[in-house]
Amino acid sequence: MHGLAEDYVVSVVQQALAEDIGAGDLTSELVLPAELAAVAEIVAREPVVVAGLPFAAEVFRQLDAGIEFAPLVAEGAVLAAGEVLARVRGRARPILAGERTALNFLQRLSGIATLTREFVEAVAGTSVRILDTRKTTPTLRVMEKYAVRVGGGQNHRMGLYDAVMIKDNHRRLLRRLGADALAAAVRRVRKERPAVTVIVEADTLAEVEEALAAGADHILLDNMTAAELEEAVRLVNGRARTEASGGVRLANVAELAATGVDYISVGALTHSARAVDLSLEVSDGEA
Repeated sequence: MHGLAEDYVVSVVQQALAEDIGAGDLTSELVLPAELAAVAEIVAREPVVVAGLPFAAEVFRQLDAGIEFAPLVAEGAVLAAGEVLARVRGRARPILAGERTALNFLQRLSGIATLTREFVEAVAGTSVRILDTRKTTPTLRVMEKYAVRVGGGQNHRMGLYDAVMIKDNHRRLLRRLGADALAAAVRRVRKERPAVTVIVEADTLAEVEEALAAGADHILLDNMTAAELEEAVRLVNGRARTEASGGVRLANVAELAATGVDYISVGALTHSARAVDLSLEVSDGEA
C-alpha cells in the first residue's frame, strides 16, 4: 500500500466514523429494514488517479465485516469519467452509513494523486523529481503524503524530525551570530547527527555560494527565475542536490525542470488539490 501502515488506516477510519456517525445513522436506522441488502458502485464522474481504496475498504469493514468491498482497479489507476472504482455488497444500512466517509477519503486522496500525476507528467522526459512539502492539513500529513506517492511524486521530509533544513528565518538569526555562523551550524549538525541530510535555503546566487561553502548536502532555491535557477545549477556543479521551490505551477513547471535542478517541490499538491468528483450509486434491483 505504498508504505501505508495498516494500523494507521484503522485508527484514522475509526476517528472519521466517530465524527460522522456518532451515536448512530438516524436516517438509515429509522427508514430502512435492518436486513435489507444492497449493491452499490463507486463511480468516477471525471478523469481521476485513484487513491484511498484502503481507507474506503476499512470504512465498510469497521461498520459491518459482512460487507464485500471489491475494488475493480488498483491504487494509482487512471480512470475516465464514468468508470467504476469499486463495488460494495451487503446490508444497506451500513453501506449508506459509510457512504460519505468512504467518499471523503477517496475524493480527497484521489484529488491529491490526480494533481500530483499532472505535475509528474509535465516534467516527463527530464530527470526532475516532484516533491511535496509540509504544507499539509494538520493531523492528515501521513495520508496526504501517501496520496502524493500514489500519484507518482516523492515525499520531502515528513516533519521537522527527519532532516535539517536551514530556512530563511534560520539564516536571518544566524547572521546575528557572525559571518561564520552558517558554516558552524552545518559543522555542528555533522558532528552531532552525521547521518542527517542538511538542506540550506537560498534566495539569491550569493546565498547559493554561501550554502556551498558551508557544506550543504541539498540547496533549496527559493522563488528564483528560470535564468537564476540555471545559473545556480551551474554554480553548484554537482556538489549538492538542487531543488526549485516557490511559485511552481503546472504552467511553468516544465520550464523550471529544463534548468537542470534535481527536484521541484510543490506545496499545492497538498494544500490546494481539490476533491475529485466521485459518487456511490445504489442499484435499483435487489442485491
